[in-house]
Amino acid sequence: MPSPKMTDPDTMRARTAALNLHGLLAHWGEVANQSWIAPLLDWEEQERARRSLERRLGTAHIGKFKPLCDFDWSWPKRCDREAIEALMALDFLRDASNVVIVGPNGGGKSTIAQNIAHQALIAGHNVLFTSAGQLFGDLAALDSDSALRRRLRHYASPQLLVIDEVGYLSYSNRHADLMFELISRRYQNKSTLVTTNRAFAEWREVFPNAACVVSMVDRLIHHAEIIAIDAESYRLKEAQERTEQRARRRGSAKP
Repeated sequence: MPSPKMTDPDTMRARTAALNLHGLLAHWGEVANQSWIAPLLDWEEQERARRSLERRLGTAHIGKFKPLCDFDWSWPKRCDREAIEALMALDFLRDASNVVIVGPNGGGKSTIAQNIAHQALIAGHNVLFTSAGQLFGDLAALDSDSALRRRLRHYASPQLLVIDEVGYLSYSNRHADLMFELISRRYQNKSTLVTTNRAFAEWREVFPNAACVVSMVDRLIHHAEIIAIDAESYRLKEAQERTEQRARRRGSAKP
């Protein structure tokens, strides 16, 4: 049931204006006291919220992921669960702060990033999730300056940009310059979440000979929450468990 505040005539008129229902506003004096106004506004707001979420889910490219409620927190040797759960409250988005999740391959970095990104979507934020390889391949393939500027605006605009898997490949000086440009555009304006398997001291190996690496890292980690994970590969663990289960089934099937 709507709260009395939401059905107050002034509030309902403001809601109608926010929904751009201009025909209804034009006849507001005739219909303001009608009992169907409040449910109509509720239906319109709910449907627009549903369609907005559907659209943003489609353009975020988060992919399939395991929810944090199924995450095996006992598996990592080191993982600050409280800090990760605090990030799910999304206060860092309000402050335009960054998040960097550092850890070995298969330790759960991408899963945590996907959960945070999905939570941001549910809360109404625009999100874009991309791997470092996809990002750099997309930007570096553009020939004209105008096309590059448009594409940089595309990556600079979401309230949360997730760049997954920085450090798994090495990149050229041009890639480093593009990363620096993107981080600089978002710096203190929008939040960027990066997952990486490399300590920051090793980023010169990711971007060999690039002069902007120190400045890039400086902007990225300024006002950033840095989460370090120490864990063996969870994917390898699951693969071993599946192998053991198949062996047990084969053993129990023998006469």
